[in-house]
Amino acid sequence: MPKLVYDFVEGNKDMKDLLGGKGANLAEMTNLGLPVPPGFIISTDACRYYLEHGTVPEGLAAEVTDHLKRLEAEMGRDLGAADDPLLVSVRSGAKFSMPGMMETVLNIGLSDASVDGLAKKAGSDRFAWDSYRRLIQMFGKTVLDIEGEKFEHALDAAKTAKGTKNDLDLDAGDLKGIVATFKQIVKDETAGDRTPDAETTGRFFTETKKRGLLIGRGGLHNNVLRIAPALNCGKSDIEEALRIKEKQGGVCVVADGKVRAFVPLPIAGLLSDKRITEVAEEVKVLKAEWAEAGCTIPYMGFNLIPLSVIPEIRITDKGLVLVPQMELAPLFE
Repeated sequence: MPKLVYDFVEGNKDMKDLLGGKGANLAEMTNLGLPVPPGFIISTDACRYYLEHGTVPEGLAAEVTDHLKRLEAEMGRDLGAADDPLLVSVRSGAKFSMPGMMETVLNIGLSDASVDGLAKKAGSDRFAWDSYRRLIQMFGKTVLDIEGEKFEHALDAAKTAKGTKNDLDLDAGDLKGIVATFKQIVKDETAGDRTPDAETTGRFFTETKKRGLLIGRGGLHNNVLRIAPALNCGKSDIEEALRIKEKQGGVCVVADGKVRAFVPLPIAGLLSDKRITEVAEEVKVLKAEWAEAGCTIPYMGFNLIPLSVIPEIRITDKGLVLVPQMELAPLFE
């Protein structure tokens, strides 16, 4: 098995296929001497192996542990230490940007043993217990596949009991109670206490990474302005999706080399020119095929009409770019 884990200092911007866009760019910024906190990346090779074999590759846990020890040495803190804990985040990534499709777990290293240490270092009990609450909530939803609404309902109940609708009105005592409730949710939903702790963090790194974007088979492709990311797709699936979308944007579900559903978005890869009733039917079929393919994450909605983050003209290091045409603007003709 090839090397599976890379420190930021070992990568660069040209390794997006192996390290994903986030990882490769963090590595590049590290190499440029920018103030990037140290970290490491589990490669896409490890993810592909898991998708093909249903288990993590041999040696991955040992590599993660080794890189984690290096990180602890560099930071001068130990993960989950009771007095001054090192906290880390795990973020999933892909070669292409897919807003809303990636998963994150923050504050790994917090536990019953370390939350008071964080409170003392931060000078805020509320900050520490809110951070712990967020960890259990994100970990439960992302890694343990517990319905997010269970945590949201518990949080809403706590706010109702407090007589508020604002999270900021909850004090440290309230948040400590929410942590206890969240831990009970995890226990009830998993038939045991699987909240993260320092001893098992290496496994949780791996679990979070591999569960970040899992689809049972086939894949979904989303094309915005000729950018076509793919989730859990074999080569034939990608080729088929790109073939039918060569001249227009859109979203499609592909399995076994065949397109199962397709919603064309010919206007810059963002908007449909059909009546809303027609698009609704196409989306209905798409969602059904999305579920049939075994996807375990909710499908993104079509919140496209008000999207204003992609302007007509953008300033780049190459000059002004006409975004719809993906061409440099002729300034001096």
